[in-house]
Amino acid sequence: MKRTVMILLLVLLTVGFASCNKKEESEEETGYQIYYISNSETRLETKSYQVEATGKYEQLKELLICLGTTSGKLEYKAPLAYGFKVLDAQIRRGTAYINVDAAYKELPATTEVLVRAALVNTLTQIEGVDYVNMTVEGRQLYDNAGEAVGRMSADQFVYNDGNEINTYELARVKLYFANESGDKLIAAYREKHYSTNVSMERLIVEEMIEGPSGQVQGIYPTINGNTKILSVTTKDGICYVNLDATFLKVKNNVSIQLAIYSIVNSLVELPTVNKVQILVDGEVPLSFSRAVYERNLDCVTTLEQE
Repeated sequence: MKRTVMILLLVLLTVGFASCNKKEESEEETGYQIYYISNSETRLETKSYQVEATGKYEQLKELLICLGTTSGKLEYKAPLAYGFKVLDAQIRRGTAYINVDAAYKELPATTEVLVRAALVNTLTQIEGVDYVNMTVEGRQLYDNAGEAVGRMSADQFVYNDGNEINTYELARVKLYFANESGDKLIAAYREKHYSTNVSMERLIVEEMIEGPSGQVQGIYPTINGNTKILSVTTKDGICYVNLDATFLKVKNNVSIQLAIYSIVNSLVELPTVNKVQILVDGEVPLSFSRAVYERNLDCVTTLEQE
């Protein structure tokens, strides 16, 4: 069965090679953007492409073919043409799962990040696909800093001029978690190596969802750990945090308002953020007391006061 599937995949790749190149050359084609890697391997480049398939899985296969197709004009490099193979690809519950072989781990660090970025930005254009999860022969993928990669969304990849595509920095952030009774916030510091492809705002929201590390006793999560980040952007000092509806399912007797202020107080510690707007599936819920929140230290206590 596996041999038959591999033969079929090779046939599809052969057929797709010609069709992808043909469609790229048409300036009138619109639709999806296929992300490729520049010849200098410092940034991504895009080409318009009209997907013919209609089903999600069929679109996934079609896009993977294009991602493995090298341009006849050699204008850029295909992210799936770096010597590794895609062993399996499927879509489950809004996530595209891509399993590659061990040759993937031989990629240079910068190239590996660019490959991931190209895959994520391309595949999350499929309707209903918000994340991409990559594994190496079925095992967890780790980045250059030794951190588990996990699910990736398109807004995780923030591009500068291409020179910082794979740099890592040590961040010390101040996060606000709940006390034992769930009616007050307690500040805790956390140090973490992070990729500069991820904005500090998103890093903070991710850490809040992850919850306390366990190194500090007496603090508890304020946010449901199953909450998904849809987007995090900052403009004119306001950070817009868009979460899925799981955010409204509170934990540990924490009120939704305290959960909101745990995020707000954590984000306004950044010099780039003055206010925060939290959205749920793109909208401000009627249960929220306001549209935009500012820092609130009245709900903050300390472990010594507990």
